[in-house]
Amino acid sequence: MKGNQKIIDALNGLLAYELAAMDQYFIHSQMYLDWGLNKLYERINHEFDDERGHATKLIERMLFLEGVPNMQNRSGFQVGHDVPSMLESDLRVEYAVDEALKDAIALCEAERDYVTRDMLVTLLDDTEMDHAYWLEQQLGLIKRLGLENYLQSQL
Repeated sequence: MKGNQKIIDALNGLLAYELAAMDQYFIHSQMYLDWGLNKLYERINHEFDDERGHATKLIERMLFLEGVPNMQNRSGFQVGHDVPSMLESDLRVEYAVDEALKDAIALCEAERDYVTRDMLVTLLDDTEMDHAYWLEQQLGLIKRLGLENYLQSQL
């Protein structure tokens, strides 16, 4: 089914964020594992899997619309150097994805592509209610408990 090029372009823009988030979660999860922060490793490794699933959905939809997924671009990729900067960097990417998803949803509505819109709404819910919310909680815990206590809880 030949799709709308504006929507395919928006999906590629989203894919660039999802791939960046996926790569970032992957390296951060491996850093947590290396540091012995097993609880953070497990959660961030789970986020890596979620982002891979998001990227897969975007790729599948683009292929269905006869578009070409761009697997080379990454938007917002930034590796942290310690736990707070890693969590903050992950949260920045999630906020960027959230904004891009909302823009793409509005475009889908304007172009009357409700199937793509519904798929993006599902991704938005996951981004806001799972990923960003959890990261905000962790940064809040660091402020309330102190970094040392937080790190001890993640062993």
